[in-house]
Amino acid sequence: MLYSSLTAAEKRVRLRQLLQPGAAVQFPGAYTPLSGKLVEEQGFQGLYISGAVLANELALPDIGLTTLTEVAQRAGQIARVTDLPAIVDADTGFGEPMNVARTIQELENAGLAGCHIEDQVNPKRCGHLDNKAVVDLATATQRVAAAASARRDENFLIMARTDIRGVDGAGGLNAAIDRAKALADAGADSIFPEAMKDLSEFEAVCNAVDVPVLANMTEFGKSELFTREQLASAGVALVIYPVTLLRSALGAMERTLSTIRSEGTQQGAVGEMLTRARLYELVDYEGYNGFDSSVFNFPVPGLETRTDSGADA
Repeated sequence: MLYSSLTAAEKRVRLRQLLQPGAAVQFPGAYTPLSGKLVEEQGFQGLYISGAVLANELALPDIGLTTLTEVAQRAGQIARVTDLPAIVDADTGFGEPMNVARTIQELENAGLAGCHIEDQVNPKRCGHLDNKAVVDLATATQRVAAAASARRDENFLIMARTDIRGVDGAGGLNAAIDRAKALADAGADSIFPEAMKDLSEFEAVCNAVDVPVLANMTEFGKSELFTREQLASAGVALVIYPVTLLRSALGAMERTLSTIRSEGTQQGAVGEMLTRARLYELVDYEGYNGFDSSVFNFPVPGLETRTDSGADA
């Protein structure tokens, strides 16, 4: 009930244990606390919190409009309801190196197991869109170094994301590999190479660095939707599905609203809905009820003699 049975420190240790080259452990993207509980119930070992999704949930595009406060608050709400380690997208760190340092400590306070900081210019844009721009190498490594030096828990994961593959044209893969190496040298515990073109590129990055590598399997992006087994064979340690649940949920909402509008009732869509019983099971309604009954199981003297004014007699 209420929150996770594990501390944030325990989850961070668990995340470190999970991130092994070739493990391709799957972290679906949760965008609400309840969706996070679904991820846990389905047997996944961790979850991912997308910055794009948090922006979209506020009806904003993913162009750097969200604030550290908004991201830390929602990410913390998601992280604390399951025993799963949660990684959050921290964009460019919400400012200059000192802002990056504060971002890390706020995310630690919120109970996250780790985050990633990217090398785009600020304000950034979605990693699978065109016309991106990245900062110079010195700025990128300075962000990572600031993040690594700011953490108080050595197990809080600092992941560095590089978007240079989609910026540098024909030389993009080599540029991505060179930058990944530099980011790892600056203190990154893991590398997130964004918008890889094919499986061989993931394999090339995995072979080039000595830290775990993440693969982003987002729909409608630059990368093919490879299977977990394919990514494991390339040496990938972690696979995220950042927007999948949001897109699935919004698609279902849109179809149900269309049914109500066209048929005058939601009856035709009820069969696709989560039942009341299943919802209550998911939020552990019975557990809360049993706890409440075991604690508050005595009469309140004078409650039955309240006056019309509402004051106790």
